[in-house]
Amino acid sequence: MLSRFRLFFLFFTGMIHAQYTDQINSNRPGASIGAFAVGKGIVQFEGGYEYRKYKHQDYNNSTLDGSIAFLSVRWGFLSERLELTYQGAFMFDKLTNKISSQEFVYKRKGFLQNFLGIKYLIYDPFKKEEKINVYSWKANNGFKIKHLIPAVSLTAGANFIFDKNHPYPFGDVFDLFYRSIFFQNLRVPPDKEPFLSLRGVLATQSHFLDRWVFVTNFIFDRYLTEQTAKSYILTLTHTFHPLWSVYLENEGIISERHKDIIFRTGAAYLFSNNIQIESSIGVNTNTQPSSLFVNLGVSYRLNFHKDFKSAAEIEYEESKKEEKQLKKTMKKNNKAEKKRARRAKRN
Repeated sequence: MLSRFRLFFLFFTGMIHAQYTDQINSNRPGASIGAFAVGKGIVQFEGGYEYRKYKHQDYNNSTLDGSIAFLSVRWGFLSERLELTYQGAFMFDKLTNKISSQEFVYKRKGFLQNFLGIKYLIYDPFKKEEKINVYSWKANNGFKIKHLIPAVSLTAGANFIFDKNHPYPFGDVFDLFYRSIFFQNLRVPPDKEPFLSLRGVLATQSHFLDRWVFVTNFIFDRYLTEQTAKSYILTLTHTFHPLWSVYLENEGIISERHKDIIFRTGAAYLFSNNIQIESSIGVNTNTQPSSLFVNLGVSYRLNFHKDFKSAAEIEYEESKKEEKQLKKTMKKNNKAEKKRARRAKRN
């Protein structure tokens, strides 16, 4: 999106010294995260609203209508390579139980995600600027194999569950039906997600043909629990206009409770250098449950970034100041010399 995927926008021009860019670098509207941090001194908020509709074939087509509020807060600190990140998703839903002859409706609310972690950029292939060939447009804009070499980052942190009666343990929105009637009648207690579990994301990001970005995420979630989950996300983004971009995304999820493949697509618009707005839609291929996602969102950043200056740049700026001061002194001395010459002629 004009986002993580923003192609940083002019690609290499914004890549001077790691990943700070003149334009906002957002992870929305897709579900994947880019390899790059927001940049030192950047505080960024990425929020959205999503409507979800589920139908579960195994539970006699019981349905769920939900609204989800997303909030991500990203802070670049200490280094251009480091980012402290929070990702939260809070859901309000109406679950309709159609298992028995009489329908029952449950209204619930709770966190689907509550994650705090740190991202570190392990490898940055764009750290060195490419030299511009003033004699060849093709040499500057053509496809190069080395552009496929991805940036690589690792995000590690913890999921936190504060609600003792959490309605969506392990992210399962149909947890209420997960236990069989036999176990419910025996009053076997439901599964409880622990207060803390670990999550790690390996992210890669490749740029090619000037306007395309390919991002991959490999995720290991809820480590330290009996319901660990593995997933991947593949996101391809194309910027077709300085202010507009579109994306396609595929997500695969494998866990003890749930296996699914999800497809999403959407567009993002760069409202200003610090604001991005976007929308997306998604569906899955499963029937346990089938699902539809419709999302709207906005990203906003506070820019306190200070451009990095190398020793050579600092020395150059100092020499320019000294040169300017020397010219000023010489001009003043020449003026004084001319005055003395005029006085000498009059005398």
